[in-house]
Amino acid sequence: MYMAAWIALFVAPAAYAHHGVAGVGAAALEGPGAPVESASSAVLPEGKVLLYAKLDHARFKSVNPSDTQVNYNQFWMAGVGYGFTPWFSAYAFAPYNRKIDTAEPAGAATPKFNTSGLADMSLMGQIGFKYDKGFRLVPANESLDDLEDWHFTVYGGGSLPSGNPNLKNREGNIDPGKSTSFGKPDWSVGFTATKMLSSNLTFNTELSTIRFLKYRYRADTAHPNGFDAQFGAEDRLNLGLAYRVYTNPAQKLRVDFSLETQFLKIARDRENGIGQEATGGKILYLLPGIRVYKDNMSFAFGVKKVAWKRLNEDALQQGSEGKEKYRLILSASGIF
Repeated sequence: MYMAAWIALFVAPAAYAHHGVAGVGAAALEGPGAPVESASSAVLPEGKVLLYAKLDHARFKSVNPSDTQVNYNQFWMAGVGYGFTPWFSAYAFAPYNRKIDTAEPAGAATPKFNTSGLADMSLMGQIGFKYDKGFRLVPANESLDDLEDWHFTVYGGGSLPSGNPNLKNREGNIDPGKSTSFGKPDWSVGFTATKMLSSNLTFNTELSTIRFLKYRYRADTAHPNGFDAQFGAEDRLNLGLAYRVYTNPAQKLRVDFSLETQFLKIARDRENGIGQEATGGKILYLLPGIRVYKDNMSFAFGVKKVAWKRLNEDALQQGSEGKEKYRLILSASGIF
């Protein structure tokens, strides 16, 4: 059966308030759709190169008007991928982060502290397989009927500490959450499953985790001998539906509407082995969005909102996951 050439793309999962990470996925003019942000179950075609860019703009609610407030964070991401085999793809990501406070109020307890810069680069590998009378690696060519089978991926990777973990504010203190690096490599693993429920409707799920290593920060005003800190582990369960609302094969144009639910569980951050107050919790996000495919390009847009949350010391948290007014997700990618 004839099918239009694959249009592959990265789909980066939630770039959280600390720094931001990335995931992978793909979709075509015919066949399964892909969510706006969660990873889907497709690998790159063998010998093809993928170029990718993404922006996650998070605007936060104000909590304490007498103190400096985190206004917004911007997580920019550029990436490149390569299909080494029909079932194995590898990716490299280069993030750039901006974390911006509002104007400093009179008598603020904490001075305004804006940071920006290149963050930790990351590398990721992805293996694709399917179920068709048994599990098997993704073959080189699949018909549209083959694409209707259950497809899966497993992926894993880690970051390289290329950013700056020891940025100091005007008081001479280091705030790890405002730095552009974790200080040490992190590692992540994930699993995806994708199934076409009909010719236009695709179901997608992703389960992933990321773990951080303890890092020894340099001396600052509050810690003359330095201090140890470790970001809380993050676990994600994402469910999504993508519905193809328009296709024009002559123009190689496709438009999908998607709806994702994203559950995020964050453990407490730790400093010198002690769990920190006002960190961690559980959040459920809703993310409606649109994805447009044109020729060898793909463009996605979505707005993510908090639907439910249970944060530790909720009233004291600000500028963290679960405290967003909204997150705008924009991405563009092309395969060559």
